[in-house]
Parts: sequence; C-alpha cells; structure tokens
Amino acid sequence: MAACAVGGIVLLGGGDTSDDARPTAAPTSAASEAAVTPTPTPTEKPTRDSDPRVLTDDLNGITLPVPEGWTTANTRSVGDVAMVTDPSYDCPGGGNSGFCYRGRITSATLTGSDETDPKAVAEADISEAADDLYDRDTLDRRPYDGVTAKEKAAAGQVAVAGRAGYYVRWRVTTAAGEGGWVQSLAFRSSAGSEAMVVVRFAFDAGPEGPPLSLIDTVVKGIEPVGGSGGTGGVGEGLTPAPGG
Repeated sequence: MAACAVGGIVLLGGGDTSDDARPTAAPTSAASEAAVTPTPTPTEKPTRDSDPRVLTDDLNGITLPVPEGWTTANTRSVGDVAMVTDPSYDCPGGGNSGFCYRGRITSATLTGSDETDPKAVAEADISEAADDLYDRDTLDRRPYDGVTAKEKAAAGQVAVAGRAGYYVRWRVTTAAGEGGWVQSLAFRSSAGSEAMVVVRFAFDAGPEGPPLSLIDTVVKGIEPVGGSGGTGGVGEGLTPAPGG
C-alpha cells in the first residue's frame, strides 16, 4: 500500500528519528505474520473525475487532493498507483527497466488480515511497500537495480479524514539512482464495512524529487467522500476512537 523525497527529513510529528533504527524486514508482530496485502483501488474509471485536483477512492469512501504537477494514473500501466508526478523519466536501473516517476501515491483496502490497529497495520506494511515501490515492479523488473538499505525515519499518530491513523516512514537506498522515501499510512474507512485503508507514498530523494512536506499536505487533504470535514494532520482529531 503504503512515503519519499528531497532535502532533510520533514517529520509529521512524534516520530522515531534515531539513526541506528535500520529495520530490514517487516516487524515480527502478530500483524506482520498475517498476509498484509493491500488491494489496489481501481482508478481506470473514476466515478468523480470532473475535478482533476481530486482523486476519488469510492471503495474506501475518501478523496485525495491531487498536487499540482501530478496526474491520476491507470493502474494497468503503472501497477497499484493512484496518482503520479508528470512527466515520467527513464528509470536509472540497467537494461530495460522502463519508466519511473518522481512521486507515487496509492490508496488501497487492506486484505488478508483482520488487524484493526492502524499502528500494527502500518508497521506490517512498510517493508513490503518499500520493496514494491523501489525493489521490483509488477513486471518483475528492477528499475533502481534493487534496494540496498532501509532506514526508519519517522513514525507516529496522525488524523486522517476524521479518523485516528498511524504512519511509518523509511528512507530507502537503491543501487541505482537517488533512492527515496516510502511511507505507509493506515486508518479505518468511514464507508461501508469500515475496512482498514493503507495509503502508500513513494517520493524520490535528491533534488528532483517532490518535497517531503507534500506528504503532510496530502494527508491533511484526505476527506470522506461528499464531506467537507475530515481535516487531518499530526496531533489533530486524535481523541475519537479509531472507529468513530
């Protein structure tokens, strides 16, 4: 599902920024032992695409703001991606490694797990997210010649669309290119069965990647479908229970 850009680390708040925290695998919690596999939200035929500044995820009952210079993406052509920076560029990996994007954001429903704790879901998803976004693509190519290191950069509570959520951010180093920042954000949907939602961010590092502050901007802009409320952000709206 579930962070990766330029400059220094811009924390969303309350995160663990210790330099020696270098997880190389998903946490060994009960949540990570389950098959935590976010299901890609279909974006080929959005039902509310009249406003190019908004991406509607009907399945999870949320809308996400589309940053300037970004575009909604066809999941059949770029994997699980909901929106990407425009234009693309030639991937830095060797051989026929295809086209890459400086920024990618996905929205997906958590499947294969009954876990409902946002922290456990985000912690279980982050390693898989890093591999999916920077190690191997959906065609089994290695656009960045593989991931060589993963380092925890930040983690903490955050309000998303009026619900309590949790994010984990890693700095990913790759064999080719600048590497990037990957973030897994988990929260409960307010629609339907109120399933857990995983939003993944992948921002290239280096001077050409999107600013990390854009992650916080997008998170704050996530709203329930049809609602003007649901503003989020670190430390905001965290008093309600995760389900209400």
